[in-house]
Amino acid sequence: MHHSSMNSEIRRLIADGTVIPAHPLALNADRSLDATHQRALTRYYIDAGAGGLAVGVHTTQFAIRDVGLYRPVLELAAETAKAWTDRPLALVAGLSGPTRQAVAEAQTARGIGYHAGLLSLAAMKSASEDEIIAHCEMVAREIPLVGFYLQPAVGGVILGSEFWRRFALIDNVIAIKVAPFNRYRTLDVLRGVAAAGALERVALYTGNDDHILLDLTLPFDLRERGVTTRAYFRGGLLGHWSVWTASAIKQFEMCRAARHKASVPAELLALDARVTDCNSAFFDVANNFHGCIAGCHEVLRRQGLLAGIWCLDRDEGLSPGQLDEIDRVCNEHADLSDDDFVAANLQKWLA
Repeated sequence: MHHSSMNSEIRRLIADGTVIPAHPLALNADRSLDATHQRALTRYYIDAGAGGLAVGVHTTQFAIRDVGLYRPVLELAAETAKAWTDRPLALVAGLSGPTRQAVAEAQTARGIGYHAGLLSLAAMKSASEDEIIAHCEMVAREIPLVGFYLQPAVGGVILGSEFWRRFALIDNVIAIKVAPFNRYRTLDVLRGVAAAGALERVALYTGNDDHILLDLTLPFDLRERGVTTRAYFRGGLLGHWSVWTASAIKQFEMCRAARHKASVPAELLALDARVTDCNSAFFDVANNFHGCIAGCHEVLRRQGLLAGIWCLDRDEGLSPGQLDEIDRVCNEHADLSDDDFVAANLQKWLA
């Protein structure tokens, strides 16, 4: 499937920029799929106003592939979304593994009705740049691609601007999730896409959960041979946005409204630090992100959107001290939550 054959409303939605939460996995205590709460999460994101859903990605737990849940989880999200809303909603499927696996996952996602694939390169750590580009080209033959610069702390591969130039030249690439949690490497992606002349075709999405609002607000001036090219992140595809999503969408609209203005309100710039403070607890920065998935689960559990914080990996959970940190940010930044919105709609979503 080529992006030119994509539904025009979905293609424009992705190109213009939107909020795409990374969808968590709802499990029962025996670590089987909790379909009731999984559907509730999908409905929550839709009613909060998300423009898309990313399913089968890091926040969904890559281990779903090992326990036969990849197709069922993608199908459940797609079926729930179709039954719940008739507005345009971009469905992005996580793709991972070596080439044969990633191609098969792309075919599965396309068959279910997903519009694009978010391609993790974590399995390509030992491959050369040429091999990684060939891998991406093979997967792009099956489905439009969203590139993924995953931070090294959770398995990502360090890639320079030349790689991102070559990646952006692949015709079926429509976006890149930039998530190295590193300003220098973030600039490498922007420079690469600019060098490919692909800033119009390839939408930049922030995945930098440590700098969400600044990424979405500020211009990036890129210089080459004395010529300045100005770029912006158009949207976000974030694990952090799997929680407090209704508030995140309001923040996104604030950032979008502030772009291109002569001055940005100091209050909006300062809000970036508060959001980052929340993320430090949810993503377990103190323990090198070990509890990042469980931390998001804990916020959703408190709201009733999950029955528990269970992960497929029994060794994966909250780190020592992380619960205290979550308590702290939930108290100090309570106005950034969407607890009231969730409480008012929870029973509808769980029905």
